Amino acid sequence: MTKQPWITNAKTDLLFIIAPTFVALALAFVFAQSYFFHETTPLWAWVVFVLLIDVAHVHSMLFKTYFDAGSFKKHRILYTLTPLLCYFVFVSIYWLGGSEWFWRILAYLAVFHFIRQQYGFVRLYNRQHNQSKYLDLFDEITIYGATILPIIHWHLNSPREFLWFVEQDFYSFTATNYLPVINWIYVGLVVLYLIKESYCMLNHQVNIPRFLLIAGTMASWYFGIVYFNNDLIFTILNIVAHGVPYMCLIWVDLHQRKGQVKGFSRLVFSKNGILFFIATIVLIAYFEEAIWDATQWRSYDTLFSWAYFLPTTFSTVALSFFIPLLALPQVTHYVLDGFIWKRGFE
Repeated sequence: MTKQPWITNAKTDLLFIIAPTFVALALAFVFAQSYFFHETTPLWAWVVFVLLIDVAHVHSMLFKTYFDAGSFKKHRILYTLTPLLCYFVFVSIYWLGGSEWFWRILAYLAVFHFIRQQYGFVRLYNRQHNQSKYLDLFDEITIYGATILPIIHWHLNSPREFLWFVEQDFYSFTATNYLPVINWIYVGLVVLYLIKESYCMLNHQVNIPRFLLIAGTMASWYFGIVYFNNDLIFTILNIVAHGVPYMCLIWVDLHQRKGQVKGFSRLVFSKNGILFFIATIVLIAYFEEAIWDATQWRSYDTLFSWAYFLPTTFSTVALSFFIPLLALPQVTHYVLDGFIWKRGFE
C-alpha cells in the first residue's frame, strides 16, 4: 500500500483528527430518540461541547500566536493590528446595523472559518500524496460542496430547530421547492467522489486520511444540518468535528516546532504539559463565558452565579462597544487562522 500522508502518525491522526467526526455521528444516531436530545440542552452537554471544546479551541490558538514570544516578535504587526482592526470593524457594524447585522456577519464569518478548516485539512493530506493537480482540485471542490450545499439547504428550509449563534442570524428563505435539486446535487457529488476514489484505488493512489476526512465531513454536515433537525445533534456534530481536530493540530504544531517555541508556550513541553495546555484554555474559556452569561444570557447560574454582580442593562451605545469586545477573541481567531497555517508562515 502507498505510504499514507499522515500529519503526525496514524494513531494520533485517527484518534484526534478523523475519529471525532465519526464518534459524534455515532452519538447522533444512537441517542437521536433519547429524551434529552429533544429538550433544552442539558448543562453537562453545554459544558462538554460548548465550553470545553468550542470556546476552548478558540483560545488554543494563543499558544501558536500571542503566547509564543518568538512568533509574536516575528509577526508583531499582524498580531497587534488584527484585533484592533477587527474591534473597530465590528463596533462599526453594531453601531450602524445593530445586533441583527452584528450577529449575522459574525455567523457567516464563522461558517467560512469552519469550511476553510476542512479545506485546510484536505490540503494538508494532499501535500505529500502523489496525484494530479486536477484530482487535487476535485478534492477541494468536493469539500466545498460537502459543506456549502447543506448551508444552502438550511437557508432554503428555515426556520430550523437549531441556530448558529442567535435566532435569525442567517438569512431565511421559504423556497422548499428547490430542496430536491440541492439534494440531488449532493447525491451526485457523493457518487462522483466515490468514482474518483475508486480510480485512485485502481491506480494504487489510496489516501486513507483524506478519504476519511472528506467522508466524515460529508456525513457530519449532511446529517447535522439536513437529516436531523435538532439543536443538540447539530451542536455535537458541528463542534466536535471542528474543535477537537483544531486543538490537536495546535498541540502537534507546537511539538513539531519545539526548538523554535519561546515564552509562555514553552511550558507545554514540561512534564505535565498537556494538562497545563488544557487547563489554560479551559480556564480562559470559563471566564469568557462567565462574562457572557452574567451580562447577557443569565442561563447558567450553577456555573457563573459568582459573576452575577455584573450589570445586565446597557445603553445601545455601550452595547456597540461591549458586545464586539466580548466577541473579539473568536473574531481574531477566525481572521488570524487564515494566516498562521500558511506554508512558510513561521
